Amino acid sequence: MMKALQRLGRAIMLPVAVLPAAAILAGIGNWILGFWEGNVAGTFLLNAGTAILGHLGIIFAVGIAIGLSKDKHGAAGLSGLTGFLVVTSLISVDSVASLTGVDPETVNAAFTQNTNVFIGIIAGIISAMMYNRFSDVQLPDALAFFSGKRLAPIMSAAAMVVVAGILFFVWPVIYSWLVSFGTAISGLGAAGAGLYGFFNRLLIPTGLHHALNSVFWFDVAGINDIGKFLASEGEKGVTGMYQAGFFPIMMFGLPAAALAMYHTAKTKRKKQAASLMLAAAFASFFTGVTEPLEFSFMFLAPALYVVHALLTGLSLFIAATFQWTSGFGFSAGFVDYTLSFANDIANKPYMLIVQGLVFAVIYYFLFLFLIRVFDLKTPGREDEELVAETGQGREGIKENRFEVMAAQIYEGLGGDDNVVSVDYCTSRLRVEVKDMNKVDEAKIKATGVPGTNIVGKHNIQVIVGTNVQFVADEINKIRS
Repeated sequence: MMKALQRLGRAIMLPVAVLPAAAILAGIGNWILGFWEGNVAGTFLLNAGTAILGHLGIIFAVGIAIGLSKDKHGAAGLSGLTGFLVVTSLISVDSVASLTGVDPETVNAAFTQNTNVFIGIIAGIISAMMYNRFSDVQLPDALAFFSGKRLAPIMSAAAMVVVAGILFFVWPVIYSWLVSFGTAISGLGAAGAGLYGFFNRLLIPTGLHHALNSVFWFDVAGINDIGKFLASEGEKGVTGMYQAGFFPIMMFGLPAAALAMYHTAKTKRKKQAASLMLAAAFASFFTGVTEPLEFSFMFLAPALYVVHALLTGLSLFIAATFQWTSGFGFSAGFVDYTLSFANDIANKPYMLIVQGLVFAVIYYFLFLFLIRVFDLKTPGREDEELVAETGQGREGIKENRFEVMAAQIYEGLGGDDNVVSVDYCTSRLRVEVKDMNKVDEAKIKATGVPGTNIVGKHNIQVIVGTNVQFVADEINKIRS
């Protein structure tokens, strides 16, 4: 189950990657319209952005189908699209009204939410299963034209007919439960936002934070915090409450934590720690991508990571309490923060800077205290035996650094005799191995990567950072 959920979390990153485009388009459009109401260019850009945000269900269906397919072929995406169109058409308001012989206005409200992300996820998963099962099937000669990859969308459509039949009865129940869950969390107000922030960070190691995010950020339970904020909808001071508290953490708190970890690093390893912390801190501040920094100490000092999760929850609680709101299309970094100023729904976003500066002080001195008092093994403080000799003297290597890093990581994973498959997401290599005992984590970490994460008997993640694609490409060259 964990392996399946990990694969889903990885696949979800593909459709999530579309959101920055929506944020930039909608944000610039809002910015222009804020100065020139009715401006054609502003309206054009805003509509372009909302075109993406208004069709997240279908984007998730296609993206997940490709992400979960065995060879990432475009035919899997077509299967996802086909499956999504079939199921959403069959459980649409008009279709349900026709099937039940009632007036469309009296149809259960659940069926008005038939194109959301939840349905897209279901369609994507099942379509990927159909593709993986039938894309290599050879039919009799009379039906040979429909063999192989052409068969996958057909089977996806057939499977989604069955799913639509099931959803016809259970979707109203599921929908009501999700709405109740979202309403309950929303009913907790600032406390609910705080709890969400805490568990959001706590689930990062498993990759399951995307499932939690879908409830609050997307239109799974009717909250749709990101969509409403970018569309300037909802109540000012409320819309954005599940996003605003992340800005002080990602722009100020985590970079301050990185500074504390640098200052507590061993003298002879400060240069290496500085390189890692500077890059990770900049990624966190500018783009809101926090995984390179978080994974650098998550497993080396797990207690420190729990402190980070608690502080994140506290940040969301404070922002929601004072109704300081801002939002993002990708993540809570500087780019999205500046764009949010053009959004009418943002409420006192400048106070998030004040809050962020306070949190920077808290993060720095708290991390400094905990690391020194409890001798936590943050980057640059690891025991000497963890630094393999192959990691020494790498500072002078400038050319082909990804090739060198990939070779050592692959060797640490056990090479051809042990590695079954290699894939990657935003910042991690995701590797399936035959025997975890043959994996040399010390050798892998000696390349300077933030860390590793064993997620099962045969699955390990290597946290590389934003350059993970280039490392993965070099590993695949070795394997070929």
